[in-house]
Amino acid sequence: MRHQHQPTGLAGQVGTLDRTAAWRLLRRLATDAGIAAPDRISPHSARHTYATTALDAGVALRDVQDSMGHRDPRTTRLYDRTRGNLSRNATYAVAAALADD
Repeated sequence: MRHQHQPTGLAGQVGTLDRTAAWRLLRRLATDAGIAAPDRISPHSARHTYATTALDAGVALRDVQDSMGHRDPRTTRLYDRTRGNLSRNATYAVAAALADD
């Protein structure tokens, strides 16, 4: 039975999760999931993916910032891989909304 505070995928694991163990675990999970080039996956790239996915899903920057433990929202924005995407640009969004009217 999984401990209520233990993330899925770690059930049954015993011991500490040091830096090396985190890399190995993440790569094993990526391989098991069939992700291409699992050797390019790292804990840091997973943080980028988390921030980008959350922001793309419409989660407020402040909420993503808090969940990532950042004091400054500019730090969180650096993790967003699609920050230059026009569809998420406020000016573009307003123009698109006005064009629909």
